[in-house]
Amino acid sequence: MLSQKAKYALRALVELARACGDQLTSGELAVRADAPRKFLEAILLELSRNGVVVSRRGKFGGYVLARAPEQITFAEVIRVIDGPLALAPCVSPRLGFRKCDDCEDLATCSLREALTRARDATAEVLEGYSLADAASASGGEAGLRSAV
Repeated sequence: MLSQKAKYALRALVELARACGDQLTSGELAVRADAPRKFLEAILLELSRNGVVVSRRGKFGGYVLARAPEQITFAEVIRVIDGPLALAPCVSPRLGFRKCDDCEDLATCSLREALTRARDATAEVLEGYSLADAASASGGEAGLRSAV
């Protein structure tokens, strides 16, 4: 399940994509993303450390995307905030692969095939959907809030 933290991150990043390269303050982003400011500031710091946004300090500081919105996918953002997309560690190809604690044998696990398919389908959709896609989607802010 997508965490509230990831939802706030995605909303704020879509607002940055809509800003077309203009920087926005954490306060402006909090209002636009309907997120608590202090919580969003911590999220933005994490996104900055992972190369998704760039922060500029000072009186006229704010945040901008580190790359073009077409180059930042929902999957990347979710992985930064929530970790692997996989429902179980035994089907995570990128982050945190390990045998499940209660599994006797990976090769004979009756759940692994379905969980692998779910991970693949989820990754395909989220890797193929960028901030630019969300920023240009019809429905505006209300549509985004209901989507994430």
